[in-house]
Amino acid sequence: MVDRLTSMEAFVAAAESGSYARAATRLGLSPQMVAKHVAALEQRLGARLLNRTTRRQNLTELGSAYLERCKHILGEAQAADSLAQIMNATPRGKLRISAPVTFGSYSLMPFVTGFLREHPEVEIDLHLTDRYIDLVEEGYEAAFRIGPLADSSLTARPLAPYRLIACAAPAYLAARGTPRVPADLEQHECLGYAYWSRPADNQWQFRRDGRVHEVQVRSRLQVNESKALLSAAVDGFGIVLGPADFLEPARAAGELVQLLPGYEAPSRAMHLLYRPDRQMTAKLRHFVDAAIARFGA
Repeated sequence: MVDRLTSMEAFVAAAESGSYARAATRLGLSPQMVAKHVAALEQRLGARLLNRTTRRQNLTELGSAYLERCKHILGEAQAADSLAQIMNATPRGKLRISAPVTFGSYSLMPFVTGFLREHPEVEIDLHLTDRYIDLVEEGYEAAFRIGPLADSSLTARPLAPYRLIACAAPAYLAARGTPRVPADLEQHECLGYAYWSRPADNQWQFRRDGRVHEVQVRSRLQVNESKALLSAAVDGFGIVLGPADFLEPARAAGELVQLLPGYEAPSRAMHLLYRPDRQMTAKLRHFVDAAIARFGA
């Protein structure tokens, strides 16, 4: 016998994600099983919920109305299932968290392992990506996000800004000289971080005494991975502008030298996002509180 709530969950995932394959990935099922659940609902109702072709699918009129009712029912079921954990102060269960790659690898990971040691009944599925993820559609409970926020219904808790510093290897500075003011960077080889959704930044900003100094830099080498960019900087190829936490070990070891110490390098806004559910599970509540305590402004 097919479980009706599971079938509703499969239908909602298929409708929101646009395909059985994406719904299957989201739910951890096979596309065939997702199709079976949707078919079971349609058979029970005696009508189609989705019009499907080889290239796309769209909701029928009944499907649109049924989708909203299913989402409401599933929300109530989830609230009921969470009641015991909400009333129990002990965090337990799996958390799905998303974070940017560099921040997640070098700043967040020590926090995550410490949190798991403190809460032995919690599991964390941490997904590192610089792609903009949709918490609701992709099934994440919380996400760390760096940069400006788009308008959304999510709760956004501000964290300390993500501070950047400019560094170069001693060998590079010996060969090319040390920049004294931001404008000097125009004559230097600068390394660019290539984002997944846009080209590398070629305008670097610095502040001093309330004044913004913007400089157009030249980046012959652009890389979409911070560790590779660090390797190029340590090798003496150019100047890197990167997260302070990430570059600090190389700076402390003498492999890199911080540049323009009289200027404040750019920093980016950072937030922890989660869905504003009516009731927050103990595992998520403890994670949010601990993250705010560690990374809060």
